[in-house]
Amino acid sequence: MGASILVAAISSAFGAVLLSATGYIAAIMRADPYIGDSGTLAVVLAILSVLLIGVAVYVASIVTANTFATVIAGRTRRIALLRLIGASARSQRAEVARQGLVVGVIGAGVGLVAGTLASWAGVLVAGPLLGTGDVEYAVLQPVLVLPAVVVALTTWAAAWAGSRRVLTVTPLQALGGSVEASHDAVSRRGRRNGAAIALFAIGAALLAGGIVLGLITPLGVIVAFFGGIFSFTGLALGATLVMPPVLRLVGRMFGGSATARLAAENALRYPERSSRMAIGVVMGVTLVTMFAVALETVKVVLTMSAGGDAPDELNTLIDTFSAVMMGLVAVSAVIAAVGLVNLLTIGVVQRRRELGLLRALGVSTGQVRRMVLLEAAHVTIAATATGLVLGIAYGWAGAQSLLGAVPIPPSFSAPTLVAPAVPWIPVAVIVLATAVLTLVAAVVPTRLATRVAPVEALAD
Repeated sequence: MGASILVAAISSAFGAVLLSATGYIAAIMRADPYIGDSGTLAVVLAILSVLLIGVAVYVASIVTANTFATVIAGRTRRIALLRLIGASARSQRAEVARQGLVVGVIGAGVGLVAGTLASWAGVLVAGPLLGTGDVEYAVLQPVLVLPAVVVALTTWAAAWAGSRRVLTVTPLQALGGSVEASHDAVSRRGRRNGAAIALFAIGAALLAGGIVLGLITPLGVIVAFFGGIFSFTGLALGATLVMPPVLRLVGRMFGGSATARLAAENALRYPERSSRMAIGVVMGVTLVTMFAVALETVKVVLTMSAGGDAPDELNTLIDTFSAVMMGLVAVSAVIAAVGLVNLLTIGVVQRRRELGLLRALGVSTGQVRRMVLLEAAHVTIAATATGLVLGIAYGWAGAQSLLGAVPIPPSFSAPTLVAPAVPWIPVAVIVLATAVLTLVAAVVPTRLATRVAPVEALAD
């Protein structure tokens, strides 16, 4: 449960720091004589702050639920054994829920304290660096408790929801090993897959509607925000439909060696496990790319609305906001890394018998190591490609729906519609960071995989 506590703590800290950062930026803008009295920008900032809170809560919810559901899947045999010796399904489910609540409360509490301290330190450092030492901002605010409460409740709910699938497996079926849904079983989930497709379609329609509405009023970003939430929720719910085809395409890049084919088939054989690993990385890449594209698109929108170069004061504020937010959303990469390491490690533990059989059949330690590394590479490359596409779309939609109707001096031209502006240097950094993430995330799983003794593994 240590990994779940760590993820809950990081998610809670991320939410607290995000709220503090947006509040501090709001204080900087209110103190600026150029835009401090602007009613339109005040509304835009208020909307942006609320939406960023929503992003923090949503990220925490998805990451925590995904991680805990995977941990529960790894405990299938233990739960099945307890049911076999007389424990009821209700008592087991209640135990899992209690553990989830304890994990959530501990992690959220630690994250709240760490996030508050980090915010306090950030405000002290930002003053001299950004020249905003005269801006007054109180870090300790009641709203910081919100992410911690949501993370704790989400962890409890994730534990309860995750136990539902485990407890539908009969004890005799589960005693043979950890249960993962096969490709055929996943494809037969008509109700869940239908709901995922419906959510994604609704989200796409809301995104388009938000962009159109954003040419009239900044409130269009609210519609686009819910479009993003619905569409990504549909993607997360239907990840077993979306990720396997992407993983299959990526698998062809690694050639036809036995190790590469094993890695590709392992990623496709149990799409639920692979999709759980991928969706966390997709979310991290999407979030970072979304902010990078949104900030770059904002500059283009403001420049066109101003009829040329935007005022220097406004550019300075945008650059300040960009620096703060890009540093902040980098935390999502840490969350993705922790989640990927945890899921890969659990996957190796669950496949102990399989790895032992491969060793018994003559597969060398080096081949097992390469297989696990290639599996991690499959997931990160597929997730990065998916996240980049989603991030560019979400970032452009957010910037366009927020500022498409805002007139900027001296030209005051509005409405403004621009194409997505992609900052290629941050995109290259994201791709490089995911490559490093693959190597780091595969360290622990590869060590576990190579330490599997064939006789001991087959005896389990």
